[in-house]
Formats: sequence, C-alpha cells, structure tokens
Amino acid sequence: MLKIENLHVSYGGIQALRGISLEVPDGKIVTLIGANGAGKSTTLRTITGLVKASSGSIQWNGEELLGKSIDKIIGLGLAMSPEGRRVFADMTVLENLRIGAYLRKDKGEIEKDVHWVYSLFPRLEERSWQLAGTLSGGEQQMLAVGRALMSRPKLMMLDEPSLGLAPLVVQDIFSIIGEINKQGVTVLLIEQNANMALKIADLAYVLETGNITMSGTGAELLANEKVREAYLGKNG
Repeated sequence: MLKIENLHVSYGGIQALRGISLEVPDGKIVTLIGANGAGKSTTLRTITGLVKASSGSIQWNGEELLGKSIDKIIGLGLAMSPEGRRVFADMTVLENLRIGAYLRKDKGEIEKDVHWVYSLFPRLEERSWQLAGTLSGGEQQMLAVGRALMSRPKLMMLDEPSLGLAPLVVQDIFSIIGEINKQGVTVLLIEQNANMALKIADLAYVLETGNITMSGTGAELLANEKVREAYLGKNG
C-alpha cells in the first residue's frame, strides 16, 4: 500500500500541496481528479522523487520514500508514465521499451515482458522498428505506458494519459488501464477526464489548490452533485 500523510510541497514560496493525506491500497485503481494547477502532477512527481517535499511522509509498504533516490524508488516497484508521453523520439518502439527495463538484469524475462506489452498493445508490435517520434499521439501514449510497465511495477502511476487524444483512443487507453490492473498492478491515475477516471476507479480523491476536498469510491463521486457540476458539467 502507498500511504501519504500530511504532505507539504512548495515551489519558490508557493504552496503546491498543503498537507494532503491519501491511501492507494494494493490491487486497486485510485484516481486523483482536479483542475489544472490543483497539485495533481506535483503529487506524482513527489512520490517518484522528482520533487522534494517540505514535510510529511510517503510510505510504500511501510518504507519511507522521501529522501530516496529515483532509482531506489523505481527499484521498489513504482513506475510512472509522465504527462506529455516523453518518449525518446529518435529511438525505435522496441528501444524505448527496453529502456523501461534498464534497472533489470533478467534478460530472458525482459524479452517475455516485451511480448506481454505487445499483447496489451498490438499496435506497438506492428511498429516495433518505427521511430517513436513518428507515431501518432495515441500510439506514443501506449508506448509511454508500455515503457513504464517494463520495469515490472507493483504500482503504476499515470499522469494525464488521455490528454490530447481522440475519444476512441481514450476508450482504448482506459480499457488497457483496467486490463493492467486485472493482471495485478495497482494503479494511481491522475486525469482531467473525470468522467472516465471515476468510472474506472475503486477510490477517488478531489484535489483543489493543494488540498484534498473530497474522497470516496469512484461511483460515489460520480454521483456527487458538487463533483458533477465542477468536473462533469451539470448533466454529467
């Protein structure tokens, strides 16, 4: 389980997170929804060690993550697919996937996992020797998720996976998130598409200007009038 307690993060005097607490239980899909600038991406970047916290605690299965290097955090079984995809444009699909396994030494198992990623994303197998920069936005998102999966994570963090994608591609991405979870990977999802995120989530939190203002099951927040008006439009 991932457990965040009273987490504070500041950037140059501006408080990005104001003492948030949340839990991501093993085997669940947990989503964090909120407007731009609410602190969603900051939360993920602090978990992975990319951003330093001012105070608080982030524990993974009882082990404190704050102060650990990014490599050590990845080695404990956490992986992130970042906002904006950030694939290596001048490298092939297959090279991008193998980079995701750079901390691993089990070469035979790595090849098995390449085929596992291809089973989730058949389009990536079709384009395995294509340069990542020539892929469509949806294909690059699939590659970013696949690359993160290559570290064999126990917890997969996804930052805005649907951003800028066509509705049909978004449906594909979300069904694959569900499939990844069914195969035993815990998911922490940051998403502006609140409707899709809440439909798939076991648990959900609403983040507003660095504070968690609401929490519950995905279904509870989907039915909540305040959430519907703020994030889903009055008709949901």
